Amino acid sequence: MDRIEIQVLQSLLNGEISVYKLIDGQDASLPEFFEIFEKMQKEGILKVSGGKVTLTPKGRELAKGFLGCEATCKTCEGTGYGIAPFFQKVLSEFLEITKDRPPAVEKFDQGFISEEGVIRRLEFIHERGDIYGKIFVVGDDDLFSIAASLTGLPEKVVVVDVDERLVNFINSAAREYGLNVEAKVYDVQRAFPGDLRRKFDVFVTDPVETVPGIKLFLSRGASTLKGVGSSAYFGLTTLEASRRKWFEIEKMILDMGFVITDIKRKFNVYPASEKSYSQFEEKLPIFRRLGIKTDYDWYTSSLFRIEAVREPNPLVEGEMIIGEHVYKDEESLATPYKNGCPESPEL
Repeated sequence: MDRIEIQVLQSLLNGEISVYKLIDGQDASLPEFFEIFEKMQKEGILKVSGGKVTLTPKGRELAKGFLGCEATCKTCEGTGYGIAPFFQKVLSEFLEITKDRPPAVEKFDQGFISEEGVIRRLEFIHERGDIYGKIFVVGDDDLFSIAASLTGLPEKVVVVDVDERLVNFINSAAREYGLNVEAKVYDVQRAFPGDLRRKFDVFVTDPVETVPGIKLFLSRGASTLKGVGSSAYFGLTTLEASRRKWFEIEKMILDMGFVITDIKRKFNVYPASEKSYSQFEEKLPIFRRLGIKTDYDWYTSSLFRIEAVREPNPLVEGEMIIGEHVYKDEESLATPYKNGCPESPEL
């Protein structure tokens, strides 16, 4: 039996669940999941009604001998990180600032992780000794730069983002709260500014998940690093990045002179909150496929830490204009499309 089929069966052993929770309980890409999901329905293993999924009698017979999965720690949301008192104070201030954040827009494939998730990311970066130097952020839907600056620990935080609204919001918060952060408008497709090269100890990004797009994001971040021993943090899903895509991305990381030191599975959770992607959810191909609104925070990503073991070697140096393909490919089923769904796979 296919491993993903086993994950699906395990998720359903404790009874009826939302299809979105079922998606979160497995680690195939969305196109691969839907292929298996539809196959299991046709074979009479699953029953789907109103967005809820249950095992049929045939499915329960097939799942005999399996054990249901309910092992995730509720206190730390499966991350392994609680929020220590110092960071609880940072979280409180961060929540106050972010209540006025600009809403996500589909044009830039925006969506942000939870505020608690941002703080847990900070705790991990602190644990690894990477928080005290100069930090560069490539794209900042999450407003990580503000949270990092609220700690008072980094020497400096600099952000580039294509969205002028976010840049203005970050700079305004920096002035109002006296934060050591500066944001600039920049499109990763454009040639990288010379004054930002080789100045930073760490870069942080949540890149798009197309191969050309992530090459741009990681290259721009790598361009900023000082040298050997510099590090980077970024998120990557299995939902919109298949194993084949992970293979290509990991090759890029090695080619750029980095080694992967950590992968924290499902560390980042993207809630469908009022200001996040819920506003344009109906334009997502996955919504068109399922026809129901999100009822579970199913979109998660793993957190990578990489470290330079030789001089960082960006794979893209100059301008690289790739248009919509920055954001979208055949695996981008949770990315809004203006002109319909991707050509393949057909769902």
